[in-house]
Amino acid sequence: MTVPTGCSVFPKELQRPSRRWAERRFPNIRYWNEPGKGGHFAAFERPALFVDEVRSFFRLVR
Repeated sequence: MTVPTGCSVFPKELQRPSRRWAERRFPNIRYWNEPGKGGHFAAFERPALFVDEVRSFFRLVR
């Protein structure tokens, strides 16, 4: 997949991919972050943090 990609890996996620694994599948990673809080339902658990993550990615690709 060559589209610009953003990844936020939350600490309580059920499966946490490594950046190396992700880069093999998504060669155009523009944003990678590992926030200190949140989990599988980050948009519900930490909505402000989730919105900040989405905005941070889109600032880079607009």
